[in-house]
Amino acid sequence: MIRVLIADDQELVRTGFQMILDAQPDMEVVSAVSDGAAAVAEARRLRPDVCLLDIRMPKLDGLEVTRLLAGPGVTDPLRVVIVTTFDLDEYVYGALRSGATGFLLKDSGPTLLLEAIRAAAHGDALVSPSVTVRLLQHLAQPAAPRPLDEPLTDRELDVVRLIARGRTNQEVAAELFVSLSTVKTHLGSIFTKLGARNRVEIAAWAWESGVVN
Repeated sequence: MIRVLIADDQELVRTGFQMILDAQPDMEVVSAVSDGAAAVAEARRLRPDVCLLDIRMPKLDGLEVTRLLAGPGVTDPLRVVIVTTFDLDEYVYGALRSGATGFLLKDSGPTLLLEAIRAAAHGDALVSPSVTVRLLQHLAQPAAPRPLDEPLTDRELDVVRLIARGRTNQEVAAELFVSLSTVKTHLGSIFTKLGARNRVEIAAWAWESGVVN
């Protein structure tokens, strides 16, 4: 059962999301709150599998809540999916850099919402397709690659390129003609070498380093 916390200042949105999620056999809404401070308190108390956060909320906004629950300095980070009406690049970059594992627009529809929650619960990332295209275009200007203590192998680079293009583990396995367990082994090594916490950070490194174009 995937335990979900919802934080949104609009009661209609909270109620709508809760109805969609509670109708799923594998999901349970453990808390629904209307401001960022309550989101942090409830998330730390309940340790939900996924936190569903709006960007603009009273007391603390969604980006600050994300940093507090999933940011670089958090010892045991929670999984955060941002769902917002605000399709602004600064919010997307801010959310993903703060540790979010997903970013959706509220008009993405229930199917994508449920996919994003399930992906986050399993440690994967899902970003709205319209957002992904712009995000990758933005990151496609190669920066000076961050030097790695231990370089990636050729096969690990193959995996990174596919992750950067949004492929799932199953799709990576199929495209590289390897088993799912082999892909997971490669991913474990990649996470360690890059110091990445989620697939979004792997994709960001790939685009910034010019590994994909």
